[in-house]
Amino acid sequence: MTDRNSKIAVVTGAGSGIGRAVSAELLRHGWSVALAGRRAGTLEETAALVPEGAALPVRTDVSHPEEVEALFTAAVDRFGRVDLLFNNAGTFGPGGVPVEELPYEAWRHVVDTNLNGAFLCARAAYRRMKEQDPRGGRIINNGSVSAHAPRPHSVAYTATKHALTGLTKSLSLDGRPYGIAVGQIDIGNAATDMTAGMRTGALQANGGVAPEPVMDVADVARTVRHMAELPLEANVQFATVLATAMPYVGRG
Repeated sequence: MTDRNSKIAVVTGAGSGIGRAVSAELLRHGWSVALAGRRAGTLEETAALVPEGAALPVRTDVSHPEEVEALFTAAVDRFGRVDLLFNNAGTFGPGGVPVEELPYEAWRHVVDTNLNGAFLCARAAYRRMKEQDPRGGRIINNGSVSAHAPRPHSVAYTATKHALTGLTKSLSLDGRPYGIAVGQIDIGNAATDMTAGMRTGALQANGGVAPEPVMDVADVARTVRHMAELPLEANVQFATVLATAMPYVGRG
């Protein structure tokens, strides 16, 4: 079965949170979406949010090169091409652990997922986008406001999100000859399971704990769709979407 009438997206981390919201937003607006994530059951739940949508759940661990290649092969086999990669899969790692106590295995898991996984998916997308007809496509990397300023005890997550900014810039430059547009969305306090604790209290830079406002994840999804639906001659290089009153800009 193929569907060549709509734009084709690959969304990683599609089984929950931002990835689920973006996948549903795209499906509701006529996109076909390959849903990637580590748990098949949650991917099926995402697909069921838009029963009439063209969704393809593909169980994928983005830190494994062979699984990433299988994901993109499945997407092209089903839909014929890849127009968009939303590089969203990520993990914060163990919360509240000082750097001197962070196990190397935990550091490596965050790096393998957030950075190596993003590279592997971008590489696979590049290979398809360069060869398909018409050529080109778009990659949107999910950064974070941690790509600008860290939270306490977030060394692995923050380091990978800073690295994603470099990845975005390099991919954007290298994609120019092939009609591949690459941008990044940095998100602050979208209401998901990952941020649920912020409404009751989050550790602040001064050592205190304070509740923080969050925003509807649907606002993030609409922003990603706007970026995705621009013509390839236009690109949102960097966008920051955050809860208006969160303690980020200035001194908190």
